[in-house]
Amino acid sequence: QVQLVESGGGLVQAGGSLKLSCAASGSIFSVATMGWYRQAPGKQRELVALINSDYRRVYADSVKGRFTISRDNAENTIYLQMNSLKSEDTALYYCNADVRTSDRSPLSDHWGQGTQVTVSS
Repeated sequence: QVQLVESGGGLVQAGGSLKLSCAASGSIFSVATMGWYRQAPGKQRELVALINSDYRRVYADSVKGRFTISRDNAENTIYLQMNSLKSEDTALYYCNADVRTSDRSPLSDHWGQGTQVTVSS
């Protein structure tokens, strides 16, 4: 079993900042790519940012220059520093990880329960 636990969401005014965290735990041999996705009411889930085990990063165009994803490989934890928040950033933010549970297992995809980010204008 692999668990992803997110934290750090909340209510913030436009222009403010929040930092999300996601810790992976359980039967983990190694963690490959980890990332953040979000889903606003009535919309599809979308990619926010990804980071692989070599610290290569990918960002959605809508958050470039405002959000920063980082990673602590020793703790299997990722972070999302969100600055200059806008009302359109309001969504449920989900953590995702590709995990191997043993040296012979394929990568398996795991999701957290989500943490709500609400930006008031």
